[in-house]
Amino acid sequence: MGLLLETKFHVPRRRPGLATRPRLIERLNRGSDSTLTLVSAPAGFGKTTLLTEWLATISANGWSAAWLSLEKRDNDSALFWTYFVTALKRASNGVGAAALSLLQSAQPPIEVLLATLLNDLHAVSNDVVLVLDDYHVIDAPDVQDGIAYLVEHLPPQMHLVIASRADPVLPLARLRARGELVEIRAADLRFTAEEAEGYLNGSMGLELAGRDVAALEDRTEGWIAALQLAALSMQGREDVAAFIAGFAGDDRYIVDYLAEEVLHRQPEDVQHFLFQTSILDRLSGPLCDAVTGQDNGKPRLAALERANLFLVPLDDRRQWYRYHQLFADALQARLVEERGDELPSLHRRASIWYEQNGEAFGAIRHALAGEDFERAADLIERAVPDIRRNRQEAMLRGWLKLLPYDVVRVRPVLGVGLVGALVVCGDVEGVEARLRDVEQWLDPPEGVSQEFQGRATEMVLADDEEFRRLPETIEVYRAALALGRGDGPGTVSHAQRALDLAPEDDHVGRAAASGLLGLAYWGRGELEAAHRGYDECMAGLHRAGHLADTLGCALALADIRLAQGRLTDATCTYEQALERASGRRGSVLRGEADMFVGMSGVCRERGDQQEAIRLLARSQELGPLGELPQNLYRWRVAMARILEGEGDLAGALDLLAEAERLYVGDYFPNVRPVPASRARIQAAQGRLGEALGWVRERGLSVDDDLTYLREFEHITLARVLLARYAKEGSSPSLQEAIRLLGRLLRAADDGGRTGSVIEILVLQALADQTRGDIPAALASLRRAVALAEPEGYVRVFADEGDPMVSLLRAAVKQRIAPGYLRRLMTFMNNAEATAPVSGGLIEPLSERELDVLQLLGTDLDGPDIARVLVVSLNTVRTHTRHIYAKLGVNNRRAAVRQGQELDLFSRDSDRH
Repeated sequence: MGLLLETKFHVPRRRPGLATRPRLIERLNRGSDSTLTLVSAPAGFGKTTLLTEWLATISANGWSAAWLSLEKRDNDSALFWTYFVTALKRASNGVGAAALSLLQSAQPPIEVLLATLLNDLHAVSNDVVLVLDDYHVIDAPDVQDGIAYLVEHLPPQMHLVIASRADPVLPLARLRARGELVEIRAADLRFTAEEAEGYLNGSMGLELAGRDVAALEDRTEGWIAALQLAALSMQGREDVAAFIAGFAGDDRYIVDYLAEEVLHRQPEDVQHFLFQTSILDRLSGPLCDAVTGQDNGKPRLAALERANLFLVPLDDRRQWYRYHQLFADALQARLVEERGDELPSLHRRASIWYEQNGEAFGAIRHALAGEDFERAADLIERAVPDIRRNRQEAMLRGWLKLLPYDVVRVRPVLGVGLVGALVVCGDVEGVEARLRDVEQWLDPPEGVSQEFQGRATEMVLADDEEFRRLPETIEVYRAALALGRGDGPGTVSHAQRALDLAPEDDHVGRAAASGLLGLAYWGRGELEAAHRGYDECMAGLHRAGHLADTLGCALALADIRLAQGRLTDATCTYEQALERASGRRGSVLRGEADMFVGMSGVCRERGDQQEAIRLLARSQELGPLGELPQNLYRWRVAMARILEGEGDLAGALDLLAEAERLYVGDYFPNVRPVPASRARIQAAQGRLGEALGWVRERGLSVDDDLTYLREFEHITLARVLLARYAKEGSSPSLQEAIRLLGRLLRAADDGGRTGSVIEILVLQALADQTRGDIPAALASLRRAVALAEPEGYVRVFADEGDPMVSLLRAAVKQRIAPGYLRRLMTFMNNAEATAPVSGGLIEPLSERELDVLQLLGTDLDGPDIARVLVVSLNTVRTHTRHIYAKLGVNNRRAAVRQGQELDLFSRDSDRH
């Protein structure tokens, strides 16, 4: 047999600087009662390193351990079993002597050899562990059969550990069912965010920011070798952030590692399959067959999964997979370098498969990737209606920008599709010229040039129905452009023409035109006409099946009703929209979250603080998929109003600053600008300099022409003037405020904007009270109460504080709505109305929120908490806001106290 290599029995030395894996060591320890422990993962996932760390811990506890590193030549049966038995013999005296004698004297039957060895093992009194490292190199059937026999008959004190890049040929399912198998796979071996941070910043000393660690961890998907190679690449670099942003599988270290450790070890047919299918974002058997031209895609994928070739299953039925992203990057880089001429045909085959299977977006993506622009243009044109329905104009815009100009210019439907995408994305420069280019295909003018006549014969259409609708579509986009310019009459003119051109069954076109009419009237303060337009828009979209878009309409309709002071109607609008959305099972509609924010505002106005907070929490639970882009700032404005009512003006200002930063405009008139809300709080705080600075910045004056678009700002100006009088005693400020409020009242009355009327009357009452004219003050209050009581307004009075309390007392003496006013006074005097909720959680805290709450109870500040959790400071702030909302508190100390009362800290300990 010759000499045995001593190094094959040596447990590899642990490299310094590697992260410890206590969670995995614990799992290996729990597996000590099982017959077999399998550590199966691709190259570079730390299998060997983990096992060396584990053996060091169990050896210290008195276990006998043996190690055997395998290589290709060990597929010789006699050599394999000689090494195997020798490793066991070294771990436990008295084991294997007879078996070695058999091996040296002859080639015994495997059953005889293993029976001899098993008899020795049964006599061992202590636990013995044998690790077979790199078992994937063993493909000899007789060796595999012998290991399978051994595993079936091992005594309880013998534990076999197999580390392999591929699943061994063993009865794993049977062992798993009997509880005799412990498995650690790639998903378990991946570095967590905390382990990645510990390795990169602790072991490697890179001092990366939390966001950079998170980006690397996400990009490598926890693949340890990739993190190590990235760390190697970053050493000595000054542009670390730029490197991380561009880190991919074409990094030279990654490519070299994968080429040496993975690709070159595969048969040529497997390599060819990997290269060809690397163009796919996801893989299935039929799709792979279409791309490769073979018929073995399904079994090939199953074999790749068993071989741990960086294949990630995407469903429980093992029908769809994807490659690890760095592995896919490396494959694509090699494909481009060595077989670039194959790319167009591969992408075309993929595109055809996706089209035939009803997946237009996949078909478009591959047609563009393969630069098959005519095919891509046909596919995009036919997809335009679905793209509009699903509000994916940004995607459409990106696709069309990849098409050459000459392809788009002869396709009028695509030309208008691009116009729509540009208008929705707010990029309107040059749009009118594009519309005129499209119109030339519809009705070439007399005396048209020879050049255009030549072009006209080249027109290409893939969707005749969309072409027939181009005239009204063009008018809709012209109405949108006019609205963006602030041209109300132009908006109405073009929108009306679109309605005249659109057939009755063109529900989407007519809805768009009606909606634009509604917007034009809304901006002018003609609220009832605006509501009619938007109501028709919603009805048309509903008939067309554009359910998600109807939620945006509901938001507009409710905003209009709120401006009219009709809180009940606004609530009904939100609730009916949510009821329609609830008919969609298993999916969240974009805009659902916005409905809850809207309802929260109504609850707050009616004095139901707890319900308002609960609804805001419910909105956030739905996540980004459930919200329109504007919800990011609207949610913060709503929460700021709640904090303002609780007296946390600093917290409210912080939220408003975030809201202003996150503000995303749309076609809705911005009638309550965030900076005006900020100026109101500044005035209430006595920070007159900042509030007056806002007044100057906006160029506001009591003599301005009054418009609905600036009504909120002018009411805010009146508040600033009243605050100035209260602080400085400036009589002109009081007189200017009273004069402005009188003008505002007449304008709001004329426009039927009862919401503004109530607020203006409240301010008039307070101003008249300030100057000592109590009869005038009570007259204004009487009318405000008459308008507010049917709708249940509370906060419009309560937010004015002590001056309002004294005025309410005087009104009660005058028998002005005594029941309603006493309820208001009770609300204002009741400390429990705004006290933190202590009877239970409004909404349960998430696991991460419990982690943050635990750290809020320490002396750590925000940046320290972010570092502990390996997240950004903004993420910590977001979690903290969620905690405050769910606990019904508005500061850190109150959150900790509330958490203690609800026993949340002990719950957190239980989790760990």
